[in-house]
Amino acid sequence: MSSSIKPANRLLAALPDEVYQRLSPHIKPVQLTQRQTIYNAEDNYDYAYFPGDALISSVAIMENGATAEIGVIGNEGMVGLPIVLNTGYTNSTAVVQIEGNGCRIAAKPLQDELRRQGALQILLMRYVQARIIQVGQTAACNSHHKIEQRFARWLLQVRGSIQADEFRLTHEFISQMLGVRRSGVSVIASKFQEADIIEYSRGNIRIISVQKLEAAACECHRMIANQYSRLLYFEKFDNDQD
Repeated sequence: MSSSIKPANRLLAALPDEVYQRLSPHIKPVQLTQRQTIYNAEDNYDYAYFPGDALISSVAIMENGATAEIGVIGNEGMVGLPIVLNTGYTNSTAVVQIEGNGCRIAAKPLQDELRRQGALQILLMRYVQARIIQVGQTAACNSHHKIEQRFARWLLQVRGSIQADEFRLTHEFISQMLGVRRSGVSVIASKFQEADIIEYSRGNIRIISVQKLEAAACECHRMIANQYSRLLYFEKFDNDQD
């Protein structure tokens, strides 16, 4: 790797210099605001988004308006799998959970680089598999585990995706992501606060004890994290390409 400055997004930062330099003219910085909709279901994907310190949720919306999160994307990932898979659009909605910075790349230059069948294709295909695992495990978690476990798992996912112990999220938004009542989230957050796991005040969450939070979570967080580490061990990938 050279000393050139790369984005905070770990997928882009893991690319070999030659690949990154080809893409760099097309990498445009963006500021993402909380609750901003990046894409609605069945929109055409004209850009791929790569979060830096922002967090984006992939959300399923039912006919009655109910919502459930099916994946979270932070600085380890991207929004734009239809571009990678050349399918154009998907049936989920991408919404910014935590505001922050990121960057985007238009579909054509990204697909041009993918057609080279080099480092970008290898990395993004690994990411596709990691996302499939995350979506599947999240569905299993939502069906089989208690709300407390799911809440703890979700906080750990957020923490891992933005690599921070403090972030701003309301109970209402958390309830929409987990597909549960707002009152249920309020009760669980209060329990976690009494147990010195988190601090919560006016939409600001701070994780006090990661160890306690991990103990409160189900095995799903560990399984998802292990698969991301196996498939997207960024430093190893980068060294292998040099």
